Amino acid sequence: MPNDAEKGARGQQRYHERARRRGVNRVVYWIVRAVLQPAMRIWFRLERQGRENIPASGPVILASNHRSFLDPFVIGVCLRRPVYFVAKQELFHKRWQAWLLNSLGAFPVRRGESDEEAVATSKAVLARGDAVVIFPEGTRVRTGALGRPKRGVGRLALETGAPVVPVAVAGSENTRRGWIIRPAKVKVRCGRPLTFPRVESASPSLAARVTERIWPCVALQWEWLGGLPAMRKAAVIGAGELGTAMAELLARAGLDVQLACRTAAQAERIGACTVADIEPAGVDLLVLATPLPELSGVVSRIGHTVGGRTTVMLPVRGELGAHAVPAARYLRERTNAATVACLGVPGGARELAAGVSTVDLACRDSARCDQLADALEAGGVRVRAVGEPVRSLELQAA
Repeated sequence: MPNDAEKGARGQQRYHERARRRGVNRVVYWIVRAVLQPAMRIWFRLERQGRENIPASGPVILASNHRSFLDPFVIGVCLRRPVYFVAKQELFHKRWQAWLLNSLGAFPVRRGESDEEAVATSKAVLARGDAVVIFPEGTRVRTGALGRPKRGVGRLALETGAPVVPVAVAGSENTRRGWIIRPAKVKVRCGRPLTFPRVESASPSLAARVTERIWPCVALQWEWLGGLPAMRKAAVIGAGELGTAMAELLARAGLDVQLACRTAAQAERIGACTVADIEPAGVDLLVLATPLPELSGVVSRIGHTVGGRTTVMLPVRGELGAHAVPAARYLRERTNAATVACLGVPGGARELAAGVSTVDLACRDSARCDQLADALEAGGVRVRAVGEPVRSLELQAA
């Protein structure tokens, strides 16, 4: 007698075969679409941009960020033909739910591993000239900037030769609280299709390079919609022990970092730039690693140039306490920064530079706090977020 695992595997295979050979159940698909499309446009005030960039016929891969379970359906109403998409295999455990999803174009995927069955189904769907939605992040990223993509979308583009349309969805993460679907503004933007030469078998490195070409185009659509941009460039003002340690940490995290000194003589001595050379409006993160008594002088020189896309961080030695509150309030009042974050460094600069430190992070903007925590974690430190409305968390060291 087959065990539960074998039964489950047979069931998953059945849904793959149906997607490959029969496709969507057209009666179910068009009835559901006829209900969902006007409902989405009214309830979610759905805004669709760039629909003309999606080919009207022929194979196409729609590579999108993933914020909500609604994303495949939101993207689906941007096309006038059925779309197919991967869904986590756990959604196929209930037979009625699996039948409905499969009828609407979904097929299962095993997350966290290379699922050749899902790849084969995607190829079969594209080979007959249909559209496939791929979420390169691999899972939902509910807040903050976009996550990091997996290389599967690059492999699929290379081995099928199908054009890739970069898509961004914004606002869908605000539509659900528990089982309640709430009204919220949802926007979709589609970029121009990308094409790549077809190869028989794409190596992991080649697939990764193609994915690196696709994902910035998705990020561009995301930022056009007002999404939180990725943290790419940072400037650290203050070339003392703490500032240098912050610069080393952020460089380990993969950011393009400028280290600026307060005086030209100091800058020449260590080969860094000066405060005057920094353009705060062009950086994503501005770290003010200056002694608190000298903070007002630095802010008076550059505070008016800090743009609305920039996060300002104030690192302080020791535990993060009430002594940092006046300085944070001062920075909020004297700059146009998107938000101000405070970083407590109990272990000192040497532990921070070595990547063996535990730090405290406080920020009013929870999405940017998560983004900062990810960057600091990537640099090798443990992060504890404190304060309201930021949730408490502790991230493992890289």
